[in-house]
Amino acid sequence: MPLPDDLQREIDSLRGPGVPTRRATVPALEEVLYAPVPVLDHGFVRPIDYMGDDAAIVQAARVSYGKGTKKVREDRGLIRYLMRHRHTTPFEMCELKLHCKLPLFVARQWIRHRTASVNEYSGRYSVLDKEFYIPAAEDLGLQSASNRQGRGAAVSAKRAAEVLRLLREDAERSYAHYLSLLGAPEDAGPKPLKDGVPPVEGIARELARMNLNLSYYTQWYWKIDLHNLLHFLSLRLDAHAQKEIRLYAEAIAGLVKRWVPLTWEAFEDYRLGAVTLSRQELAAVREMLAGGTPDLDALGLGKREQEEFRARFERKREGAS
Repeated sequence: MPLPDDLQREIDSLRGPGVPTRRATVPALEEVLYAPVPVLDHGFVRPIDYMGDDAAIVQAARVSYGKGTKKVREDRGLIRYLMRHRHTTPFEMCELKLHCKLPLFVARQWIRHRTASVNEYSGRYSVLDKEFYIPAAEDLGLQSASNRQGRGAAVSAKRAAEVLRLLREDAERSYAHYLSLLGAPEDAGPKPLKDGVPPVEGIARELARMNLNLSYYTQWYWKIDLHNLLHFLSLRLDAHAQKEIRLYAEAIAGLVKRWVPLTWEAFEDYRLGAVTLSRQELAAVREMLAGGTPDLDALGLGKREQEEFRARFERKREGAS
């Protein structure tokens, strides 16, 4: 993925010789600091700065817990305890700042996580780049019959070609009209008279931008503490999350794993790889462990709850992928 020359120069400069510091650093994250991780066709996630590490979480917890932490003899054990029992403030002692380039429709999903500090590229001050997202043909799906906010089976090859053509044509057309609204393809500034004919009047950038569709890319700096970042990842790494934002979550997850490996291990074990049971589901599991067959209807579980409950505990058939 080629980067703009000015961004590439900035990255090369920042990734030059390091500066001595007394603050805690994480070599694995330092290796990739400032470097973009490609996502989708034109997007990326770029770690810009961070504060704290696994040791900072332990340090904060021990200040809070005092003598009680003597029962936990190693940092890994304490971090796993904190994650297991859903303690939050020790994880808030760590922060990560990212530079992200993402389609507008992904940004509108992402911004619903209101626990970060965000500064976005402004279409009021600058002319937006001609970069828009076009999905791969295999990622085009029919509307799901069971999930109102998701996609189902893949569309036919003929329909995929038609959809991709329409997406590209609409994106190209909207950008051409955007430039026209600005008054010129080069910039939005006034033009001198030519042969006595006045220039096309360019409307304000803040108005012209509304013509662009949601496939166009935006950029922002996004800073968040580790507790809220893990919550973001628990939702956006889920198989039910939209694929496009899930790919960004996967890129961020790789950075978090480098940054706080002990925390990431605990997060995988107690959040990503775990399930939460309702009171009724817990009663059903207890009955199953006792050798009984629970009556899920009598326990008050609805049809969808029963389907989800069985899916959590059914064994995969031999040879199944």
